[in-house]
Amino acid sequence: MSTLLNVTQIMDLIPHRYPMLLVDSLEVIENFEKAVGMKNVTFNEPHFQGHFPNFPIMPGVMIVEAMAQTAGALIVHSYRDQDPEGMRDTQVFFMSIEEARFRKPVLPGHTLKMCVQKIQNRRTVWKFKGEAYVGDTLHAEATFTAMIAQKES
Repeated sequence: MSTLLNVTQIMDLIPHRYPMLLVDSLEVIENFEKAVGMKNVTFNEPHFQGHFPNFPIMPGVMIVEAMAQTAGALIVHSYRDQDPEGMRDTQVFFMSIEEARFRKPVLPGHTLKMCVQKIQNRRTVWKFKGEAYVGDTLHAEATFTAMIAQKES
């Protein structure tokens, strides 16, 4: 897979920054439909200091957040692909997380592959199915809904 968007380009799409930016690249983009994001999990990330000191694992909520950031970057990129100046004054907010399942731990040194697929959308509300893999092994999955809103001035 070749990188379609690098971390700098992703930061132009979503407002997250270290330590909350959880997508390093987008490897697959099908506008408004699906994307594959990559995250290199490293030991120096702050959550590993307390989760857990003797057995560092990536918290499940961070895995779901990484999937959601992948979906958010996909949607904003898709709109901007149609209108390069579009979506400049918007932000994406979580509305719900459903059916989250955590199957295997994600550890420092892993490369997390987040596959997100649109289930439906109605105007500014988007629902996605996300799956997180290490190699070919499914480690986590969830269905989540987010809303695109105008930034408040």
